[in-house]
Amino acid sequence: MSLKKFNQKVIGCTQCPRLVEFREEISQTKKKQFQDDVYWGKPVPSFGDPNARMMIVGLAPAPHGSNRTGRMFTGDGTDGMGSSDFLMRALHHIGYANQPTSQHIKDGLKFTDAYMTAIVRCAPPANKPTSEEIKICSAYLHEELKLMKNLKVIVALGKLAFDQLLRTFQAQGAEISKPRPQFGHGVEVHLGGNFPILLGSYHPSRQNTQTGKLSETMLQNVFSQAKRLSSHPF
Repeated sequence: MSLKKFNQKVIGCTQCPRLVEFREEISQTKKKQFQDDVYWGKPVPSFGDPNARMMIVGLAPAPHGSNRTGRMFTGDGTDGMGSSDFLMRALHHIGYANQPTSQHIKDGLKFTDAYMTAIVRCAPPANKPTSEEIKICSAYLHEELKLMKNLKVIVALGKLAFDQLLRTFQAQGAEISKPRPQFGHGVEVHLGGNFPILLGSYHPSRQNTQTGKLSETMLQNVFSQAKRLSSHPF
């Protein structure tokens, strides 16, 4: 299956009733500043270079960001401080993105050697998917990782994404070290064999960026680390 067909399958998913109800309700009620927008209101497909050596894995679409625009990490703020633009500035600085903003699906954003997805493809209430919803959606992550033939490094944005990736790789046959790797910013996990290296990063949420837990330099450093590792001849 091609990544294009895979994403079409994702878009048609209705397996989680709570998420279906929420994403569709939000697309009708909307946010005041986006009242004139037509919301996407469906599972959000992945985005980027299908031949990428580096993949970014987030948590889930934002209700008025990706759930509105239909593209991962896109349009979740107009002040430049939303997680989408915070992330894009870092990717642009390192050379993965052709521009430092991600506002709407026709803004011309392109990735080089980078691909972006999430462990849950629908916007969850309060940005908190249940463990069962994560488990259901993990089948898509499992399949997508197999379709990405050139992957060398995966950057997990946040602990939930980091832990889910460990579970997914373990299900695919990777030997997870004991004690089990713990999430942290810049943590580097080598899984052996043909598995990509897993890097941890704090999520570029407003809670993290506005409190100083995650700075632009810290995020840039993680993607510099990813670029160095993806270029290494393993």
